[in-house]
Amino acid sequence: MVFKIVWSAFAETQLDEIYEYYEKKASSKIAKKLLKGIINESKKLVKTPQIGQEEELLIPRRIHYRYLVYKNYKLIYSVDADNGFVKIADVFDTRQNPPKLKRTK
Repeated sequence: MVFKIVWSAFAETQLDEIYEYYEKKASSKIAKKLLKGIINESKKLVKTPQIGQEEELLIPRRIHYRYLVYKNYKLIYSVDADNGFVKIADVFDTRQNPPKLKRTK
């Protein structure tokens, strides 16, 4: 089965913030390269959505979350096997305080 990747509005906002940060601190070329890498990492989930590890900090939630890591970023996602899609819920900078991951949108 091939899954469709869906980005939440929150995850898209995180991507925008990552881009803006690196565009100011480095260059637009570096910002684009980083975003392209993050987005390409998510494409691994199209055929194998269960490859990511369980996100332990989010276990108490009703939705089951997993994650992939790209450089300093965790792509937090859930799998809806019944409807055939993977939802990227968050792009979290792993250099932040880990409990901050539990934030609500």
